[in-house]
Amino acid sequence: MDIDGARIAEAVNQLHHLGKANVRDRLHRVRMALGLAVQAGLAAGLSWLAAHELLGNPQPVFAPISAVGTLAVSVGQRFRRTIELIIGVGAGVAVGDLLIYLLGTGPWQLGLVVTSAIILTVFAGASVAIVIQSAATAVLIVTLSPSIEDLEIPRFVDALVGGSVALLVTALLLPLNPLRVLNRAARPALDLLAAQLDVAADGLRDRDRDKAQGALERLRDNKEELATFGEAIEGAKETAMLSPARWHRRDELTHYAEAADPVDRAMRNSGTLIRRAVTLIEDEEPVPEPMPDAVAHLAESVRLLKHEFAQGVEPEKARERSLRAVSEAGRAYGEGVGFSGSVVIAQVRTTASDLLVASGISQEEANRLVRRSFGEMNRSG
Repeated sequence: MDIDGARIAEAVNQLHHLGKANVRDRLHRVRMALGLAVQAGLAAGLSWLAAHELLGNPQPVFAPISAVGTLAVSVGQRFRRTIELIIGVGAGVAVGDLLIYLLGTGPWQLGLVVTSAIILTVFAGASVAIVIQSAATAVLIVTLSPSIEDLEIPRFVDALVGGSVALLVTALLLPLNPLRVLNRAARPALDLLAAQLDVAADGLRDRDRDKAQGALERLRDNKEELATFGEAIEGAKETAMLSPARWHRRDELTHYAEAADPVDRAMRNSGTLIRRAVTLIEDEEPVPEPMPDAVAHLAESVRLLKHEFAQGVEPEKARERSLRAVSEAGRAYGEGVGFSGSVVIAQVRTTASDLLVASGISQEEANRLVRRSFGEMNRSG
């Protein structure tokens, strides 16, 4: 009974921690989406007001739909999204009106109109957004035209009003702080990288193959974090371009945007590092004491990079910690490593170089600093 009680208590404790982690993750997602949600709500209300009061449309349903679609569907591509809305509406209206004129209305006519609208826009090389908008508009034209006169013009104008109001909200009325958006979006990717490098370092110290393998599998599953980071960069650049209040942030945003590719490379090179660490443990190769320290320094460099980016300061501490990782790797190499160990050392150097580039240093300068810290000034990098 004591054993069963202990197991139950452990299971309950794990569920408790899992529940807390899920709540934290959900709250983080809410914080990420809060600014966009407020923007979308404001744009929806203003676009309805503009279409109803200024343009005299008694039922301006499509204006708020277009506004929300512009803001929420293509973050970082809102100019393009507005154009896609208008093109899609135009194509749907044209196809719907023509086929209604020739065939009348009814279930099979509706199916034919939607099929025709999709085929036409795909043949023209339109994007997915235009295809969807064209088909949706065709449905509305076929189903509502018999009961609503002159539906086409309000639909077209509503799309223009909704998209324009969304851009106005983004640029002038409620522009998001692009650096805050980026910091929140970068956090999951950088936290993931730092955490798994730490786990890999512990796996090397303890010669725990399962721990290192777990870090490798978790790091491989990074598409969502990197996609969020990349999308946030595009959205922040758009905000800085559209909003006069955010123009002074352009240099900092450029720095962030240039960090995206080296962070991606650091992810991939860290994956190679950890994969070879797993093989090293399996083959029972030597693990000099400085080797796990070098990997742990890489993890700390990532955390410092995240912190210094968030503070808007020059990431000097992150650079220093990356070079400490390289120095420890040089010590480990000097003490003697096997084949997989030499690959781990090489990947520490490569990942450190990636992090230095992410911090704003040129690739050539990063390579020079890595060679010097490793103690190989007279060798090629």
